[in-house]
Amino acid sequence: MNIAPFNFTPARSALVSLALFSSTVISHADTPPQWNSIPPGIPAYGATQTELKLAGKPVATVQLSEPTVVSVATKPEGWGFFQFPKITRINDQTLYVRWSMSHDNIKSYGKKGGGGAVSRDNGKTWELAETPPAGPPGGLLLPNGDRLSVESPVALKVEDLKMPKPIGESIQNWSGTKRYFYLASEMPTERQGVYFKRLPAGQTEAVSEHATVDDAKAVKYSLEGLVPVMWSGRMHVAADGSIIGGIYPSYRLRDDGSLDPKIGVGFYRSTDGGRVWKLHGRIPYQFDAKADAKGAGREGFTEPNFEILADGTYLCILRTSDVGNGPMYFSTSRDQGVTWTTPKAFTQSGVLPQLLQLKNGVVVLTSGRPGVQLRFNVDGIGTNWTEPLEFFDYAHADLHTSCGYTSLLETGPDRFLMVYSDFLFKNQAGEIRKAIKVREIIVIPK
Repeated sequence: MNIAPFNFTPARSALVSLALFSSTVISHADTPPQWNSIPPGIPAYGATQTELKLAGKPVATVQLSEPTVVSVATKPEGWGFFQFPKITRINDQTLYVRWSMSHDNIKSYGKKGGGGAVSRDNGKTWELAETPPAGPPGGLLLPNGDRLSVESPVALKVEDLKMPKPIGESIQNWSGTKRYFYLASEMPTERQGVYFKRLPAGQTEAVSEHATVDDAKAVKYSLEGLVPVMWSGRMHVAADGSIIGGIYPSYRLRDDGSLDPKIGVGFYRSTDGGRVWKLHGRIPYQFDAKADAKGAGREGFTEPNFEILADGTYLCILRTSDVGNGPMYFSTSRDQGVTWTTPKAFTQSGVLPQLLQLKNGVVVLTSGRPGVQLRFNVDGIGTNWTEPLEFFDYAHADLHTSCGYTSLLETGPDRFLMVYSDFLFKNQAGEIRKAIKVREIIVIPK
């Protein structure tokens, strides 16, 4: 599981499945079905225009462009390579897409490299670019004009650090590797807090920062003899100008002082532009046994994505897939992320959920595995979602169709670009190679 903070969050190599879904309720099967037993959603493999419905009532019209190829691998690539794409805007006309070119494990954390391509016509054509073009980098735009993005450092060897005593251990599901836990407050200074890149307003050179995280119950970990500093998830500027981050992996001590070995989501708040962060709220792992018979054995909630909706509601979507199918859950907060509703399962699988609220009020949700799915919410509260649009034929929609990871970029009040990977693309010689693709999507509510 290669986790890269805020930029792209690579995947775990696990067989997962998708449930057809048009409400907040999923089938409570004793055993989660395999992907090939689940009816597919609406086919949208090429240029598509269709009417979306909820409970038989039309709610929106959606138009998807033909996929545009950003780049194609020149040779067969293994897992972790030529996948996990991310799209960012450099300026009004220039876009940049980058993707992973490294192994999907802890040894790759913080290491530079990867592929990239630039478009200077808003995504119509692309050319390879080893480095991003000149201009403001991605990251969160702060009220004072600074831009802030997480910088993941390389994982350090346990033997090279003055480590505290472990307070517990667990076994990583997909690798069988032992994970050791430590109180965050007892960790070496260089393994505490979070690292950022900050581009000060009006400047052209970003500076590195080591920010403080104030959380008395926070727990860190080591894996494969390495100690990472992970801060993966999403940040938003709140209505009061503070910054809220919804972060994983967030291990913790329970209120009784015992170790919770399941991954949860921690929400942290900064009132000084990202230099000091204080615990704001949590979503600890809670599973629905009727929705997921394997819930007790899962790692926990991973790959959270949250959005601040127009009415002030915080909506968070959570992944649980690790080994085998795992549902996505949703939770909401009405007090800026301090307290959260009990998470509810609403699909039978999904990795790296991506959320985007358009200016026309529509909320977009993308996820993957098998293939890639696209859903919409038109009530503005994130409860009921349309039937998924499918980017790949279910005849081939297994783990080898796509990494399932997507990235979204708003381009207008009713439209956005979506980038994803295609593992079954055929090049001009008819050879199957991984490809990165982008599509424009327009959605108009009724």
